[in-house]
Amino acid sequence: MPANRLEPSNMVGRAAQELFPGAVVALGMGLPCHLPRHLPATGGVWFIADSGAMGFQSQKSDEGVVDAGGNAVAMLPGGSFTGVVDVAGILRGGHTDVAILQPSQVSATGDFVHWTTEETAGLSAPSSAIDMAYGASIVIATMPHQYPGERSNIVEKCSVPVDGVGRVGIIITDVAVIKVLATGLELVETAPGWTAEEIIAITDAPLAVASDVREMTFDLPTFEPLNKIYPSAIDALSDVPEGSVINVDGFAGPGGMAHYLMVGLRDLGVKKLQLISNTAGVARVSAFGSPNIIDHSILVENNQVVKATASYPVSPSASRPSAFEEAYNRGETDLEVVPQGTLAERLRSGGAGVAAFYTPTGTGTLLGDGKETRTIDGKDYILETGLRADFCIIRGHKADTLGNVVYKGTSRNFNPVMATTAKVTVVEVDEIVEPGQLGPEEIVTPGLFVDRIVVRPPDFSAYLDI
Repeated sequence: MPANRLEPSNMVGRAAQELFPGAVVALGMGLPCHLPRHLPATGGVWFIADSGAMGFQSQKSDEGVVDAGGNAVAMLPGGSFTGVVDVAGILRGGHTDVAILQPSQVSATGDFVHWTTEETAGLSAPSSAIDMAYGASIVIATMPHQYPGERSNIVEKCSVPVDGVGRVGIIITDVAVIKVLATGLELVETAPGWTAEEIIAITDAPLAVASDVREMTFDLPTFEPLNKIYPSAIDALSDVPEGSVINVDGFAGPGGMAHYLMVGLRDLGVKKLQLISNTAGVARVSAFGSPNIIDHSILVENNQVVKATASYPVSPSASRPSAFEEAYNRGETDLEVVPQGTLAERLRSGGAGVAAFYTPTGTGTLLGDGKETRTIDGKDYILETGLRADFCIIRGHKADTLGNVVYKGTSRNFNPVMATTAKVTVVEVDEIVEPGQLGPEEIVTPGLFVDRIVVRPPDFSAYLDI
């Protein structure tokens, strides 16, 4: 049996081959923390640590910036900081493409025990590994093939309570690359100098050998940032399908509205849209707007809206109904009224992977009719579900080319939380700058939430020609 096993740099280097341009990668404690130092600092991959750092490398150190293992790291241009609540939402909400962890055991079905749990005998101490494992599309385990004392870490069944059930898809050890398939474990690559038979001999779990098994290579990939800039609103929204659920910000008046994107959506003429918004086109008829302001009404008047989920869907004046009210009264649209705070929390929950939550708001009213109720500590609550959207159109002030966004004035109301809940988020800004021109502390919406950026034309008016 060969004496040489792979160094950690080789193991994480092989893990890097599973990444791709634009990938959002959550790194757990231990071996995964070695990865950023081995990739060029191109900004093409987003590394996230539970410390709150997003977009970093480990070749230098910035005071006060650490990774998941407490190691000093340096922020890349375009990197940003966030708090534990938002980090947990990113990890748990399905916003990470890849999670790279260091388990101490992985079973034949992809169950894992994190190394921190095994090191604390009798306790479950996986830290954020659970959030990472259950939120990522792909989970890669990087680990020694054997524990000290030559115990196999690749087992038929874990010997202690697991931290994740069926989550691991790829295992990269110091001797092999193994895929976790529905039929069991399959050896697909061997470390230099090792044979399949030698690896099978030190593996407790049944291990099939792929017909095209090959020797591992360690060539590091290079990544370029994705091009998120679109030339126009029409180009950015051309693939919106009929029946889409769309987040559209708007806080009574014009503040925060993506007027240019709204016009583009109107001109595309996509039908049967379901809008999620604080209002439903009342800027024109409120004291905050003007009679010809662009708002949700342009979509309603173009017969594109079949439903609105909103907090304030009505005009403040009974004598001046909004276009949505008129359409609703004609039976052309449906409406779900949601208290403003509940709407914000439903959006936050949807973006953070929380399916539902209990709130006291609306209990005993029409807004609570038909909803599950529960008494907690003597107080009544109703169950509300998280909201998700197909597309989101938001208004920012500046964005860098990576999609990091800062806001201006009241545009920072529903825009940031709406950006977290959509499959595709499109932001309209006044200016696009290079990475590093927005400070890490001033970035409000990290670029990992933003898919497309358009610049609002300088001569564009938020008012219709009438």
